Amino acid sequence: MRELAPYAVSAANSRGRRHPDGEPSQHSHRSEFQRDRDRIVHSTAFRRLEYKTQVFVNHEGDLFRTRLTHSLEVAQIARGTARALQLDEDLAEAISLAHDLGHTPFGHAGQEALNECMRGHGGFEHNLQSLRTVDLLEERYAAFDGLNLCFETREGIVKHCSLDNARHLGELGERFLNRTQPSLEAQICNLADEIAYNNHDVDDGLRAGLITIEQLEDVRLFARHVADVRRVHVGLGGRRLIHETIRRLINTLVCDLIETTASNLARHGPRTLAEARLGPPLVAFSAESFEEQKQLKRFLRTQLYQHYQVLRMASKARRIVGDLFAAFAGEPRLLPPQYQVAGDGDQLRRVADYIAGMTDRYAIKEHRRLFAVGEG
Repeated sequence: MRELAPYAVSAANSRGRRHPDGEPSQHSHRSEFQRDRDRIVHSTAFRRLEYKTQVFVNHEGDLFRTRLTHSLEVAQIARGTARALQLDEDLAEAISLAHDLGHTPFGHAGQEALNECMRGHGGFEHNLQSLRTVDLLEERYAAFDGLNLCFETREGIVKHCSLDNARHLGELGERFLNRTQPSLEAQICNLADEIAYNNHDVDDGLRAGLITIEQLEDVRLFARHVADVRRVHVGLGGRRLIHETIRRLINTLVCDLIETTASNLARHGPRTLAEARLGPPLVAFSAESFEEQKQLKRFLRTQLYQHYQVLRMASKARRIVGDLFAAFAGEPRLLPPQYQVAGDGDQLRRVADYIAGMTDRYAIKEHRRLFAVGEG
């Protein structure tokens, strides 16, 4: 077995699972975090990610990223980074594969619409919904609800959390209240997520024709790498030019992340996991890479996410989610039986669970069933 750094999460310092889950000897061929990863991959929520989108709605094309392909890409980056830093790569992979399980259909537009619908009723936030999915909504085991994942996997899923919500999360909320850090493996997943979605939104935006290479040449990070590709491969164009550029972008950012983090660890010198949690965030980009990524994010926000064609689909998405919520909240008997709450239960939260679990195409189909004449 590969030797881990003393500040890595390990079987010895893990806080374990919420429910007793069999004797360790029954699972001697897998670590606890490998078991978490396997449970996530076999979950219903993970399969649904295939038909939930990042920027482009599922029916707009088969070659655009989905939440599933994005999660796999994050896991690949996180696992390699964790290995290079002698951290637990199985934990990093498990967190990466689970981090988007609570995302609504239609990407951020769907989340914003559902949060607006739930305003005054606790709101909606996809990180907390991912935790709710693995803790409660998955129904796979006889002895407990959810997937009964290890504390460290669950902790890594909750990337952001308001102080009000943190007070209701028990030990998972303590780090937000005490301003301590999650595990280094969780910190890696946060930045692997950033590397993946920035660079792959560039790829999808170029593929869709909504942004151009010429526009991107005003972005320092992209311009530097596309110039390098053109120097090495004179006359190269089309998809090969884009792929060669983006793979260099990703490699540069991953190497920068590893080198900067290794330097931070050497400077702060944590000797244990507890010490790593008490310090500042140690997994980080260099100042130069951080600023270059900020410029890339600004470009994507103004040129891609606010492109009129993306905004048109976002407007449709908000209308679909809002219509579905109003219909189900007004008449819960329209919901499948398992989402109907008897007595004083939180019916609106179950409506949100149902909508959040939908894929893009299922939400469109359900909306048509409810509102289109002749559909049933």
